Amino acid sequence: MMIASYAAPASVQRIRQRALIVGAVFAVLLAVGFLLDRRQFFHSYLFAFSFWVGISIGSLALLMLQHLTGGGWGLVIRRVLEAATRTLPLMLILFIPILLGAHWIYRWTDAEELASHPVLAGKARYLNLRFFTIRAVIFFAVWITLAFFLNRWSTLQDRTAERQYAKRMTTLSGPGMVLLIFAVTFAAIDWFMSLEPEWYSTIYGFIFLASWALSALAFVIAVMAALAGHEPMNRIVAHLHFHDLGKLLLALVMLWSYFAFSQFLIVWSGNLPEEIHWYLPRINGAWGVLALVVIVLHFAFPFLFLLSRSLKRNAGKLVIVAVLILVMRLFDLFWTITPAFTHEHFHVSWMDIVAPIGIGGLWLAMFARALAQRPLIPINDPQYESVLAQKHAHVEH
Repeated sequence: MMIASYAAPASVQRIRQRALIVGAVFAVLLAVGFLLDRRQFFHSYLFAFSFWVGISIGSLALLMLQHLTGGGWGLVIRRVLEAATRTLPLMLILFIPILLGAHWIYRWTDAEELASHPVLAGKARYLNLRFFTIRAVIFFAVWITLAFFLNRWSTLQDRTAERQYAKRMTTLSGPGMVLLIFAVTFAAIDWFMSLEPEWYSTIYGFIFLASWALSALAFVIAVMAALAGHEPMNRIVAHLHFHDLGKLLLALVMLWSYFAFSQFLIVWSGNLPEEIHWYLPRINGAWGVLALVVIVLHFAFPFLFLLSRSLKRNAGKLVIVAVLILVMRLFDLFWTITPAFTHEHFHVSWMDIVAPIGIGGLWLAMFARALAQRPLIPINDPQYESVLAQKHAHVEH
C-alpha cells in the first residue's frame, strides 16, 4: 500500500501527462519521416534509442552498485533508479523497429556486401540477423530479469519490513553486475560497433558501460534536484547527499574519459590502416569541431566544476552540470554513430532531433508513471534510520 506521506508530488503526474503528449506528437512526426525517407528514419531512430536505453541500463547498474556498497546517497535515489529500470520492457518493444529495419542500418545484412568484402564474409557466422536477434533477446532478458527481482524484493521489503529482502538484493547484485557488464559489452558491439564491421576495439563496450552509467546518474541528479524542493524529499535529502552524488558523477566523468582516450591513444599510436579509419572522418572538418566540443563540455568543464566542494553540495548548481552532461551525451552518441552512415560528410537531419524527443517523451511518461506507483523512500530499509539521522544532524549543524 502507498504510504501517503512519502507519495510522489502531484507534479510527477503532470510531467507524465505532458511527456506522453509530447512523445505522441513527435512519434507522429517520426512516422512521417519514415514515409519520406526510410533509411534516414532508421539511422536517426538507432541514435535516439541508444540514448534512452542507456539511461535505463545505466540506472540498473547504479541500482546494483548501491545495493553492493550501501550508503545514504543510494537510499535517497533508489526509487528513481528502480522507476528507470522499469522502463526496460518499453525499450524492448522499441528495439523491434531496429530489427525490422536492420537492412537499412547494418551493411552485413546485405548479401552483395558480404560477397564483395572478404572481411564481412568471415564474420557472417556471428553477424547475421538471426543470431543478432537471439543475442538481443538474451541481453534484454538479463536486464529485465535483474530489474524484476530487484524491484519485486524492494516492494516486498516495503510491505513486510523483513531484512531478508535487503540481503537478497545484495546477493543478486554481485553476479548481476557481472552479467550486466557482459551484456552491455556485447550489445555495444552488436548494435553500434557492427555499423562498421571491418573495425574493432576491445575497449568499445566499456566506453558504453561508463557512458550509460554517466547518463543515468546525470538524469537521476536532475530528477532529485526537482524532487528535493517538494514533500516528502525535502525532509530526507540533504546537501551531503548531493555532495556524494557529485563525487560519483566526477568519478564517472573521469572513467568515461579514461576509456575514450585510451581507445584513441591505442589506435592512433598503432597507426594501422584497419584501425585508424574509424577516427579519420570523426576528427576532420565539422566532425572534428564536434569532437572538440565534446572534449571541452563533456570532460573539461564538468571535471573542473565538480572539483568544487561547494558546487557538489548545491543542488541548483550541480543540476546544471548534470543537464550539460546529458546534452553532451547526445552529442557524443551522434558523433559516435552517425559518421558510420555519412562518413566525412557532416549531416544533421530533422529526424535526428525529432527521434530523441519522441522516444524520450514515451520514456519519461513511463518513468513518471513508475515513480508515482511507490513511496519515494524505502522506509523499511535497514539504512533508513541512519539516513534520517544524517538529515537531522545536517539541519542542526
